[in-house]
Amino acid sequence: MDLKQHLKTSIEAAVEKSGLVEEVPPVKVEVPKDNSNGDFSTNIAMVLTKQAKRNPREIAQTVIDHLDQAEANVKSVDIAGPGFINFKMEESSLTGIIRKVLEEKERFGSTVRENAEKVLIEFVSANPTGDLHIGHARNASVGDTLANVMDFAGYDVEREYYINDAGNQIHNLALSIEARFLEALGQELNMPEDGYNGKDIKVIGEKIAAGSPELADKPHAERVAIFRQLGVDYEMEKLRKDLSDFNVHFDNWFSETSLYEKGEIDKALEKMTANGYTFEADEALWLRTTDFGDDKDRVLRKSDGTFTYLMPDIAYHYDKVERGFDHLINLFGADHHGYIKRLKGSLGALGESPELLEIQIMQMVRLIENGEEVKMSKRTGKAITLRDIIEMIGVDASRYFLAMRSADTHFDFDLELAKSESSDNPVYYAQYAHARICSILRQAKESGYEMDEDADVDVIVNPQALELLKKLGDFPNVVKGTADSRATHRIPNYIQDLAGLFHKFYNADKVLTDDKVKTFAYLSMIEAVRQTLENALRLIGVSAPEKM
Repeated sequence: MDLKQHLKTSIEAAVEKSGLVEEVPPVKVEVPKDNSNGDFSTNIAMVLTKQAKRNPREIAQTVIDHLDQAEANVKSVDIAGPGFINFKMEESSLTGIIRKVLEEKERFGSTVRENAEKVLIEFVSANPTGDLHIGHARNASVGDTLANVMDFAGYDVEREYYINDAGNQIHNLALSIEARFLEALGQELNMPEDGYNGKDIKVIGEKIAAGSPELADKPHAERVAIFRQLGVDYEMEKLRKDLSDFNVHFDNWFSETSLYEKGEIDKALEKMTANGYTFEADEALWLRTTDFGDDKDRVLRKSDGTFTYLMPDIAYHYDKVERGFDHLINLFGADHHGYIKRLKGSLGALGESPELLEIQIMQMVRLIENGEEVKMSKRTGKAITLRDIIEMIGVDASRYFLAMRSADTHFDFDLELAKSESSDNPVYYAQYAHARICSILRQAKESGYEMDEDADVDVIVNPQALELLKKLGDFPNVVKGTADSRATHRIPNYIQDLAGLFHKFYNADKVLTDDKVKTFAYLSMIEAVRQTLENALRLIGVSAPEKM
């Protein structure tokens, strides 16, 4: 049973029975910061004051008078301050969560929804022209966590990477490879003005020169087309490897070039024109995005006949809609803030609801070491990459730290803290709690205690243990709330709280004692905590070690 939700429903029923108002507003139930105020609290009396036109403490008493306390598993209730209603729950209702966790195991906290909303989450989508950097790492961590949580919460989720393999940047990539190819064959280096000078490009050019020198005899256009594909393939293979090593996997890798090959660009353009949202001016074709709140209209096709970068993006999102997704979520970098209204407006021009598309902006990350910002890799002397982060502190610490702050806030990533093996390091603190539980369970087994899922857990009355159980019971609500609000940092916050409460319990009471009934009960409880920690860590792509 979801204790908090059950209490909320009971309070709603009490308000309805009381006749205080004609329509019952949403009831909020919270866990008080000070546990001396009870297990749960609600401010519903203050919320009803204006409608009921009565004193909030009087309203609170009326709600209590109509509350079926036995059905709600309430042991005692009182009114505090201006009208807060505080509830102390029956211990047996708190211990009931143990059995639920032990039964559901790795599915504890999840939700199964009938006719689940079909959601496409597009994230990372970096241009295949170089390494993924720290900003992409945050995008990958948050995007994958969001997909994991929404999937766990019952949404039908697909993860997608949009490969920008068309346009000027990719053309310049091909020209850069060509320049290195010809240099390797003994010609003078003639790098294009906006060319790529990275080590990768030199390596690709030299490899092609060694294996296929005859390409030098092909016509320039044909040769560049070959280099373009080889360059994209090389870079994408590297990006896929880095993301896979970062524990991030995609269901779909969508090629921008395919939009041109399948005629999707023209199809989307014809649709917007038929809907009356395009117009010609200054020898260019424009889209009236101002009709959808944009600050100015946008060019789709320039006077030279080439499309702007907006047009294939529109076609891509139209393709998403046509694939039958109910909701589209994009995770964009901080420099894309001005892109939101024009992209949402383009959906309106296509005859779809702009609200179909949800865009999250990822703010910047600064790497801090010894109080100083780190911009360059000691290994390469170049910008810090995802690969650098993995090699410096590992996948677990990287994923955890990059997911533990709200994505729309700037984040200072403390490398020294992430490397430390202390309780100050959030990921170490969380994983140590899991490893400590595993150690206790091993000791119990060696002492002849086997897990008993039918143990009498109602003997648990220790205050620290009951606080731990309340936090366990809140996990399904946290998962659902995280998924619905897209606030992925709530999962690491929950993990920290749960680990902290476990450590607090561990320091206050012993699990293995001469009291066998109590020992079996505690073993069941800490196994439920261990399972929940593992489930929560899995959602953010972090391992749950058994030893540390």
